[in-house]
Amino acid sequence: MAPEQRRSTFRPCIDLHEGQVKQIVGGTLSDRNDDELKTNFVATQPPEYFAGKYRDNGLEGGHVIKLGPHNDEAARRALAEWRDHLQIGGGITSDNAKEWLDAGASKIIVTSYLFPGGNFDLERLQTISSLVGKDKLVVDVSCRRRGDKWFVAMNKWQDITTMEVNKENLDMLAQYCNEFLIHAADVEGLCQGVDEELVKKLGEWVTIPTTYAGGAKSISDLETVNRLSGGQVDLTYGSSLDIFGGVVSFDELVKASNQ
Repeated sequence: MAPEQRRSTFRPCIDLHEGQVKQIVGGTLSDRNDDELKTNFVATQPPEYFAGKYRDNGLEGGHVIKLGPHNDEAARRALAEWRDHLQIGGGITSDNAKEWLDAGASKIIVTSYLFPGGNFDLERLQTISSLVGKDKLVVDVSCRRRGDKWFVAMNKWQDITTMEVNKENLDMLAQYCNEFLIHAADVEGLCQGVDEELVKKLGEWVTIPTTYAGGAKSISDLETVNRLSGGQVDLTYGSSLDIFGGVVSFDELVKASNQ
């Protein structure tokens, strides 16, 4: 009997900005100009409320992302609510990685640390992988499109690095981590649909667990990602969910994901 084909599943998120759970249009985050920030939703509930909701629904593989400063305390509360089940990203380096694992993160997520000056530094990747262990490391290869290619974006997706997202580079990174998180920053927070071309390419390229985030607007997008990626890529929903002020039923999505 052939092994059961893997299916794409729903991966939850908690995005933190200035200590609050928010949903932000990804391309508008900036260190330089807060006036450009476009926010879709600001939660009245604390981050641990959402962590508890994910726990109660058995939603593994979720990520907590610290978008800028003043988020550490909020992140710690979320992690403490469901220890060893949520990943943490945003400002993670070799200096603080173990501290976040001790705080209850299941894995740490890194991007900007790997790209000093916008250039990939293999030694940094090797260092942090050795420090926490390959099985505890997620590399965030969030990207922006340039022509018919995608390049890794860092510093809240403001700065484009020199690294192209392609099979060769993903295979190289996969030697040191056991998961990828990929925000399509150009469509993040817009609720206008996923980047289908990128999802299809990721399905062909990736060899380790991979979560795509950006643009999901309906429950049917989960099946779209499943079909395009051959079940190799999971999908994060954010701004479109009713728990974040959107129209997609969280409960219905959980049901669809569990089918």
